[in-house]
Order: sequence, then C-alpha cells, then structure tokens
Amino acid sequence: MAPKRHAASTTSAASSTPTPTPALTTPKLSSGPTTLKTNASAAEIATHVWQQYASTTPQRTLLLDAFMAFLVLVGGLQFVYCVVAGNYPFNAFLSGFSAAVGQFVLTASLRMQTSDSGTGSGSKPSSKGKNARFVDESEEQGTGISHERAFADYIFGSLILHFFCVNFIN
Repeated sequence: MAPKRHAASTTSAASSTPTPTPALTTPKLSSGPTTLKTNASAAEIATHVWQQYASTTPQRTLLLDAFMAFLVLVGGLQFVYCVVAGNYPFNAFLSGFSAAVGQFVLTASLRMQTSDSGTGSGSKPSSKGKNARFVDESEEQGTGISHERAFADYIFGSLILHFFCVNFIN
C-alpha cells in the first residue's frame, strides 16, 4: 500500500526546492520497516526484497537456504553434464541427480520444521480467507517438534537416501 500524503507536508514542501524522491522511503515512525514506491523498478524491488530477507532471516535459515542453492547448482551441473557429455554410466547420473534432489527435499523439510515464521508461542496463524482456522493455545501445545528432533530426522533421512544412492551405482 502506498504511503498517505498529509496536507501539512505538501504545503511546506511547496515552498522549498523540490528534491528527487529515492526508491526506498522510510516512514515517519522510526520503528517501521522501509517501504517501496508504487512505481519502483524491478531492480529496486529485488534489492528491497533481498535487504528484507537478509535483515530479518535467522542465521540458521540463511545457512539452510545457501545449502539448498548449492544443491540446485549441483543438480543443474549434473544434468548439463549428462546432456553435453552423454549418459554412458546412466546409473551414476541417476544416483547423483537423485541424491541432489533428495537432499534438497530433506533440507526444505528441515527448513520448514525449524523456521519460526510467526507461529510461536501465543501468536495466531496468519492465514486469511473463509477457511481460516485459528487454533487454541491448548490444541497447539502438543503438535510441535523440537529442533533437535527435526535435525535427527534430517540426519536419519540423509543416511538412508545416500545408502540407496550408493547402492544404486553398483
């Protein structure tokens, strides 16, 4: 939503020399986040999204996201190599590619289980619409799993995945 203009600020601005407005404007309150103009360019929007992501995302989640980007790169490189150089040991390609894809899926699952995206203790889910369901605090207490349990499940799933991938190579 675009910021509202106040009549008092427009009369005082008319007497002074006009200055160009930057793409990122900060609101009058010091505690509010930065906002974009309505007609911002794609580069300004991308820069704003990256700055918000880097400043508000926890370090553990950033590390998981970097690892997921690495897995996408590895899977893409394996696919390009298979297309360019041929797929003679096809089992090796399938094993390596499925290991990258499987590890990406496991890491995405770990990221979903360990990220604290506003549904912490005492806060309600941020879903909207006619099918929104708000859980009482008494129902919410027993449903979550700890970060240690999620990481142990991740390690166990990774071991099983790589066991099958190594055995598939022959």
